[in-house]
This record gives sequence, structure tokens and C-alpha cells, in this order.
Amino acid sequence: MSKFDYDLLTIGAGSGGVRASRLSSGFGARVGIVENSRIGGTCVMRGCVPKKLLVYGSHFAHDFEDAKGFGWQLDEPKINYSKLISDKNTELDRLENVYGRILRENGVSHLEGIGRVTGPNTVEVTGADGTKEYSAEKILVTTGGWPHLPQVPGVEYAITSNEALELETLPKHIVIVGGGYIAVEFAGMFNALGVKVTIIIRAGNILRGFDEDVRDTLAEEMEKSGIIINRECVVRGIEETADGYSLRLHGTETIECDKVMYATGRKPNTFGLGLVEAGVELDEGGAVKVDKNYQTSVPSIFALGDVTNRINLTPVAINEGIAFANSQFNQNPMVMDYNAVPAAVFSQPPVGTVGLSEQQARENGEVDIYMSRFRPMKHTLSGRDAHSMMKLVVMRESGKVVGCHMVGDDAPEIIQGFAVAIKAGATKAQFDATVGVHPTAAEEFVTMREKLPDHGH
Repeated sequence: MSKFDYDLLTIGAGSGGVRASRLSSGFGARVGIVENSRIGGTCVMRGCVPKKLLVYGSHFAHDFEDAKGFGWQLDEPKINYSKLISDKNTELDRLENVYGRILRENGVSHLEGIGRVTGPNTVEVTGADGTKEYSAEKILVTTGGWPHLPQVPGVEYAITSNEALELETLPKHIVIVGGGYIAVEFAGMFNALGVKVTIIIRAGNILRGFDEDVRDTLAEEMEKSGIIINRECVVRGIEETADGYSLRLHGTETIECDKVMYATGRKPNTFGLGLVEAGVELDEGGAVKVDKNYQTSVPSIFALGDVTNRINLTPVAINEGIAFANSQFNQNPMVMDYNAVPAAVFSQPPVGTVGLSEQQARENGEVDIYMSRFRPMKHTLSGRDAHSMMKLVVMRESGKVVGCHMVGDDAPEIIQGFAVAIKAGATKAQFDATVGVHPTAAEEFVTMREKLPDHGH
């Protein structure tokens, strides 16, 4: 009989924690999972899923407008935004029930409450029935990340993505501070729904870390759609007014709006977890430091997903959970490969990307760049002033395609298939030898033949 209550005790029932827990239980481990909020975590409850549902809802504004160019006669459509929010919440309730059932059917105990590590093999859980301590041979921390708010006077008036997903009514003018993927996704959604949107960024462009042509193209398309991007700009303070809020920028410059949203990054959710006291090393940003096997500085404590602040994507956390469970409880050591992880930004237009940016590739040697900019066929009749951009980054010596980037309709769907090719090490010659599917946007990736001269990046 084990001297521990559990073989594995997981803190955090998000995508990574749920996958690691249910697989470990399936491999014969006795598993408990601690969660003080909704089962499903950030992605399902406060991130990818509700965001994508709202993005889908906002897209109909474009679709109704575009339909006129194809002969459809429509009365003036309008959105019942509170119904969209209500329907979104109904779907989240369904998903939470699904996740809860998955845990139950796999024999994972749900310990409802706030978890705190109290030692190498103990976790304190504080719930409605008080505080109880549980022991475990292994502890897995999967508490994810949380929106970060900078210290700015009046920042308490701002909302984050968490609250933005719950708004019952649409603001007339929203100021979004930040230029990462969360900022541009909400900007596109609100803009499509008729909200005036102003983005404020410290940097010279949006989407830091992405390929420069992706950044330039998306910024241009967003500005064409009416989104205002204030570059190299800082919010000095926020004050409440009779009609909303006043943001002070440089000197005496101000912006008036009725809603302020901060999307200035997320921090690993480690505060109050007792990790430092238990001897677990964190980096300067509060992320849990782990090795390739997700083991921390305390051998019995592990961590994976956004709380480790490496590649903060749901499928990465899920794959880490699979590797962890197999390695620890299935005698099948697995290590995740973090090369060529594809990513999507559900901006309007959306972004799909996999592999290296042009700048990253140039650090490894000489490169050839192939790029296509075009107006999608759909918009020849819709009349919408929208353009797509597709780009391949090729290492000159090997001919390998090491980067594949797209801005335009269906980019996330298209990039998934090309991610397989990049992962498999496909060459530009193999791209060229592949017959395109016509007429599609995706065929551009296999029909680009003209190398670009050096274009300033």
C-alpha cells in the first residue's frame, strides 16, 4: 500500500493538466486534480474557445456586407450581442460538463478548492469545506497564466480579456492597450461589430516576435478596416469621466472612450502557490523552471504548460501532458519536440505561421524569400478592399523551407497542412513539384517561383 494519498496530484484543470491527469490515471496511477475555478482552464473557459465563438459571430458583419456583391439583397442586419454572449456561455457550460465527465470516467478525483504546495509531497487544498492536506508521490503544477496589468494610475478601471469575453453590451469606443495576439484579435472582433477601436502600443508595430511582413501586412489591413493604431505611445494614466474614461498619453494628449482593455501580456500563475517556500526555482518572471522532462528543482514536483512560460499554446500544453504521463506512468519516456510549432492569430484577417521568421532564418545562413500578395477571388465581386500575403522562407544551401507565413482568409486552416511539410523537412523543389488545388488561395504556396530581391528585412 502506498504511503501517499495519490500517485499524482495535479494543481490546475486546464488543457495540460486534464490531459496529463486522465492519461496518468489510464496508465494505472491514482490521480487527483485540484481546481478552484471552472474545469477546462484558460483555453476552454477564458481564451481560445469563447474568443473563437465571438470571432465567428463578428464575421457575419463582413459576410452580410460581402453578400451584396454576389446578388443577395439583405435588410439591414443587426446583432443581438447579449444573445451571442448567452449562447457562448451555454456552450462553455456544455464543455465544462464534458471535461468533468472525462475526468470522472478516467477515475481522476476532482478536489475543488485552492491548491498550495506545502512540501515536496504535500498539497493543501482550501475549499468550501475548509482546508485539508493531501500527499502525493508526484505533484504536477499546471496553473497556466493570468493577464498582467502594469502599474499605471487608474489601471483598476481597465478590463482584461477575461472581462472582455463577458461584456453584455458593446461599447461605442474601446481603447486596447497592447499589440500582441490577444489585442489584435479583440480589436478585429470589436471593429467588425461596429465598435470604434483604438490600439495603443509602445513599439513601432503590432505582433512582436512574428515575421516582419506578417506584422506589416496585418497592421495595414487592420488600419484599412478602420482600426486606429497609435504607435510608440504610452498610457500615463486613466481617469473616470461622466461618459467613460480619459486616457492621458504624452504630455497633454488624451483619448476619451467608454471602455479600456489591457492586453499587455500574461504572467505565469504562480503567486501564492507555495512553490518558492517548497524549494522550487522560478525565473525572474515567475515562471517555473523545468528540465526537458518537466521536472523542477524539487525532484517530486513537475510543471508544464503556460506556467513554465515557454511556448504558450494550448496544443503545446496538451502534448507536454501526453509526454509527462507516458514518461512517468507508462514506462515510455517521451520528450516533446518544440521545433516548427504552428500558430494562428484569429485577427481579421487571420494569421497562420509555422517555422522561422525571415529574421530568424537569416541568423542561420543565407536565405531565399518567396512572397505573394494578392486580392482574394471572393473580393473581386464583394468589392472589399482586402489583400492576402503568403511567404516562404528557404535556406539557400539546403533548399529546405524553414518558414511558412500567411495573412488572409483561412490562414489558420491552410497553415496546418503546411506545418506537416515543414516538420517533415520539405524542400522548395518539393513544394514546386506539388500540384496546386485550383482555384484556392492555398495553391499560392506551391506556385511561387520568383525569388524576392532583398526587401529591407
